[in-house]
Amino acid sequence: MLLFAKKLGTASSGLQKAYSYATAAAATALPHPLTNVKPRYTTVFINNEWHKGCDGNTLPIINPATEEKIGDVVLGNKADVDKAVAAARAAFKMGSAWRRIDASSRGTLVNRLADLMERDKVYLTSLETLNAGKPYTQVCSFDMTLSIKILRYYAGWCDKIHGKTIPIDGDYLCVTRREPVGVCGLIIPWNFPILMLAFKLAPALAAGNTIVLKPSEKTPLTALYIAQLCAEAGFPAGVVNVVPGDGETTGAALVAHSDVNKITFTGSTEVGHLIQKSLGESNLKRLTLELGGKSPNIVLADADLEKAVDVSHQALFFNMGQCCTAGSRTFVQSKIYDEFVERSIEKANSRIIGDPFDLTTEHGPQIDDIQYKQVLRYIDIGKSEGAKMVTGGGRYGKKGFYIQPTVFKDVQDDMTIAKEEIFGPVMQILKFDTMEEVCERANKTQYGLAASIFTKDIDKALTLVKNIQSGTVWVNCYNVLDAAAPFGGYKMSGLGRELGDR
Repeated sequence: MLLFAKKLGTASSGLQKAYSYATAAAATALPHPLTNVKPRYTTVFINNEWHKGCDGNTLPIINPATEEKIGDVVLGNKADVDKAVAAARAAFKMGSAWRRIDASSRGTLVNRLADLMERDKVYLTSLETLNAGKPYTQVCSFDMTLSIKILRYYAGWCDKIHGKTIPIDGDYLCVTRREPVGVCGLIIPWNFPILMLAFKLAPALAAGNTIVLKPSEKTPLTALYIAQLCAEAGFPAGVVNVVPGDGETTGAALVAHSDVNKITFTGSTEVGHLIQKSLGESNLKRLTLELGGKSPNIVLADADLEKAVDVSHQALFFNMGQCCTAGSRTFVQSKIYDEFVERSIEKANSRIIGDPFDLTTEHGPQIDDIQYKQVLRYIDIGKSEGAKMVTGGGRYGKKGFYIQPTVFKDVQDDMTIAKEEIFGPVMQILKFDTMEEVCERANKTQYGLAASIFTKDIDKALTLVKNIQSGTVWVNCYNVLDAAAPFGGYKMSGLGRELGDR
């Protein structure tokens, strides 16, 4: 378990800083977006070259804010994956330029990639906003900033990966040597395309591995652009390869490939099951999974109520609720429950919804029509099962996949919206009386990715931290992420950890 605790009275940190950029005052400090941004790369990237794809099939990329087509991207197939893996395998071969490069020089290349992303920050941010519908302010101040920090953090690790000398019995010398795994298949999701690329690409490169990356078929544009930056940075041909495509064909081919040594995947628990099954039937690759969550956000009666309401609001509605760590089960102690609900309604109603390129916008569209309809279905289920919807619940505007920020009260543990991951802007507020009760209820889930606790009592905080079954527990803060801090879940939320020295 990883614990983050925020000192009372200190300045905001982590994601709380990013939130402030959504206000008009802070937004004036950001560089203006490229509202007419166009994608530059839409094909397969292998051996530092662009290829049309083996069968010529493409898939349309849709702007979720307008429902208009941005363009077409190559739909990679098994043959494309085979070529990319062969290139990565050749780049990893003994005696290759990548295998012979000094560790410190690897760090120089990773830092150079960070420099190029910094140089092209406005373009990348604008392209992400166009493709994913994420507010420009969020992408610029949080996603891009943290991604670059992650690259620089792992650049520093390149020449600090070393083994041990072990004093075993007898006249023997025993040493360990930490070696790269080999060819790594990186499969990234659509909700944080640039950030999840950094989560996976940076440590893999730092350790000396070679890469075949599959971005989400919904948001491939920034990953393809960063591939070109890798070539510009000077990475040898075959070290980084990107094959756009869907999960059923492209992703499945990568997961099942016998020349791939590791898979790292961020996405749904359902697909995580399929990946683990495929690895068992192929070559038993190493595996890291970061999957779903239904994170408990616990507010005790002694908490700073204003702060608890504000951070709980952001914990759920950040990125339109499309966040694996979303604080989607908000447990509030009965003494302050009614006031917390009323303040939460006010926060939801005041959230600024609109054009993601507008620097005042806090809330953009859902990623596509499928997710839009799924969230509305969960809202209908919540109402039908007896939860009381106190604000929101419908479409916003006439164009784009926008959903009003929605709040439910009187939610019970056995309701569908309290058990299943909605992945949308739907806040569920549950009432509890005692710490023992809320601890048991918070753990009554198949997930264990994250949790948070709001209280002024350190004894209460540490008691709950010790008993909550989550990979990360935040105290008086939420979604504080750092390149140096390991991240991952318990139970059905995944396997292994990312970030830090893991």
